Amino acid sequence: MRTLFIAFILFFVTACTTTSNNALGQAINKKVEKAEFSKLMKKSGVQLIDVRTTREFSNGFIAGAKNIDYNGDSFEKQIKKLNKNKPVLVYCAAGGRSENAAELLKEWGFKEVYDLIGGYNSWK
Repeated sequence: MRTLFIAFILFFVTACTTTSNNALGQAINKKVEKAEFSKLMKKSGVQLIDVRTTREFSNGFIAGAKNIDYNGDSFEKQIKKLNKNKPVLVYCAAGGRSENAAELLKEWGFKEVYDLIGGYNSWK
């Protein structure tokens, strides 16, 4: 009984902390499936970023995406031109580069970052 009570208290404290952190403007860095990604694309002011190479991008991309090559020399410079207060949706081919890019965006102060699970391969 005591263990159950302690587990409940820990759960409650964690839930309250998570809620208050988001209310205080904590950054959102979330992996999302295709359906949620599609809904997020309809948000006003969203910034859709394809972090694949220009060659990959030229073979197909999600409409409205801006290509900023994760492995390119000017990745950081181009990313830092984006608005940190507007949602950023990021994807690559399969999810590896975009996951890394999403982490960097969070470190660089972006407030809302969403990473497409499975990347462009899951989109098409």
